[in-house]
Amino acid sequence: MDRRPIVFVTEGGEHIWAIINSLTDRFGPVTVVLETPYPKRELMRRRAKKLGWISVAGQLGTMVLIRAAKSLVSGGIERIIADEKLEIVPRASQEIVPVSSANAPELIDVVRKLEPAVMFLASCRLLSARTLAAIPCPVINYHSGINPKYRGMNGGYWALATGDHGNFGSTVHIVDAGVDTGSVLYQARGIPGKGDTIASYAMRQAAFSRDICIRAVEDVLAGRMTPIDTGLPSRQWYHPTIWQYLWTGIRRGVW
Repeated sequence: MDRRPIVFVTEGGEHIWAIINSLTDRFGPVTVVLETPYPKRELMRRRAKKLGWISVAGQLGTMVLIRAAKSLVSGGIERIIADEKLEIVPRASQEIVPVSSANAPELIDVVRKLEPAVMFLASCRLLSARTLAAIPCPVINYHSGINPKYRGMNGGYWALATGDHGNFGSTVHIVDAGVDTGSVLYQARGIPGKGDTIASYAMRQAAFSRDICIRAVEDVLAGRMTPIDTGLPSRQWYHPTIWQYLWTGIRRGVW
């Protein structure tokens, strides 16, 4: 098995640290490259060019509503953390390398210095084709959704919102220049808990997906990555608009 380092690239987040700490338990120290979050204003501007300002305003409304109601669902998230024994913060010994962006030259500097066996991405910017070409090791990604049917954002929510409960899950896939379009390595499916909402789905998914993250890294280190054909259609999803979110909650009880 390849003994070279593992590099994990992310913007952070409690559910992501749960995965990082699980990888550390299995493989030893992992170098975390922590990128500066993408400016929300610029993100909304870019999304509006593709979807229109009405849709983006509706998405922003949902984000504001979820943030305002987060204290009401915090108990549910805490239960997931306690029940699944998740560690959701960096450990004191964790090596963290801050970068401005996953596409910044600093990331390539880390790769050249450490010569990692694998780069693992989760909740970070889409890597450009130029950045990918400069990374000689395999690059894989954790996605909170079943690919390719639920690419993009809030994959678990959209599976439930569309009545596709059997595809509430997560994917580990090879990274290419598209949005979650790389070949699938592993998928995990689960069941949302009582009281789970769009604010807690990601934590629930991370809890039952730690094993597939570990298995994917094991495969890379052993030189045996084996993509699977899911046979699923492909679609990219975004945040629900406020009117979609409220209507789905009232009609289907999916919040």
